[in-house]
Amino acid sequence: MTGELSEQERRWGSTMRGHRVGDVETAHADSAAAVSLEGPLSRVEREELEDRLLAPEATRARGAGRRLVEEAPDPRRTCFERDRDRILHATAFRRLAGKTQVFVFPDDHQRTRLTHALEVAQVARSIARSLRLNVPLVEAIALGHDCGHGPGGHASEAALSPYVPGGFDHAVWGADVTLTPLNLCRETLDGIRNHSWSRPAPATPEGEVVSWADRIAYLCHDFEDAVSAGVVTGDDLPDTVREFAGTSRRRQLAAFIDAVVTTTRRTGIIGMHADAAAALSDFRTFNYERIYLRPASREQAHRVVELLRALVDHLRRRPDRLPDRLRHDDGEDAVTRAAVEWVAGMTDRYAVRAGREWLDYDPRRLPRGVDLGRD
Repeated sequence: MTGELSEQERRWGSTMRGHRVGDVETAHADSAAAVSLEGPLSRVEREELEDRLLAPEATRARGAGRRLVEEAPDPRRTCFERDRDRILHATAFRRLAGKTQVFVFPDDHQRTRLTHALEVAQVARSIARSLRLNVPLVEAIALGHDCGHGPGGHASEAALSPYVPGGFDHAVWGADVTLTPLNLCRETLDGIRNHSWSRPAPATPEGEVVSWADRIAYLCHDFEDAVSAGVVTGDDLPDTVREFAGTSRRRQLAAFIDAVVTTTRRTGIIGMHADAAAALSDFRTFNYERIYLRPASREQAHRVVELLRALVDHLRRRPDRLPDRLRHDDGEDAVTRAAVEWVAGMTDRYAVRAGREWLDYDPRRLPRGVDLGRD
């Protein structure tokens, strides 16, 4: 190192170790926090506590969980807590920070797939706690539910579908391809695979909660982003939405979360009463017509589809470019699947950079919003 250290750097450097209090080191010189316990709760004790506190229909965590490859149980964490932690530390989850939610290459305050997943988890936790469901399972499903998305948002599904038997569905791809290396519990994978309303119902009430939380979260925060971008205003919302949930994200989330909780507690069925469901449906129709399918969005989607298909076709011709971890077979079908897997995992900027470097792609055909002078 060269030059004098600043006072701030010296203070930071002085904390290489903590502060000694007897035979214990604390984080702060004046730490006084203490906890009186006879001993930490083991995983087994916590699972027993779950049995007493959760609703009868809630999913229980027992042992290592139902995994494709059997594992020894963790001494402290339940199986669904392990799933949640594995997803949080996964590369696929981190890459969501560079993937489109609604706006390609979002501004500083607009959502990405990562912030969307975090907001879904918050909504799902709020509902699950009120219904005495398994919160760690809800968190794991919510955090992992979009890990199968490709770059450019839902346009990636249209782009990659011709190369995948049965089509490319981000929910199925996420559970069965992207997250397979994590060896997650079957209940977690089922919730991820079936979170979309077009899919079969999830096998657990926790999965049902995430299905509702996903829709509630994206409608509210996508609308907020669109207002911030000047695409729509609160006055544009249908009367049903404004009267039931208002025009702010805070009020909308509170209204729709409360509708799920109160309806479920009253009927035992995870859902919404008619007025709330009608408002949510009108909200979704509004977002589709005014935000997701507006001409600028459709143009972006077209550019994304064109780029991603060009990348897949290039990799099918040049399988030597594929990373070694995906090159298991030289057969045409295996190469195509590997190409789709790599392209689906790319962030928006990586896909754009690959298009420029591999294909000498015309910048005028790229999705708008990217700074072509930056890598």
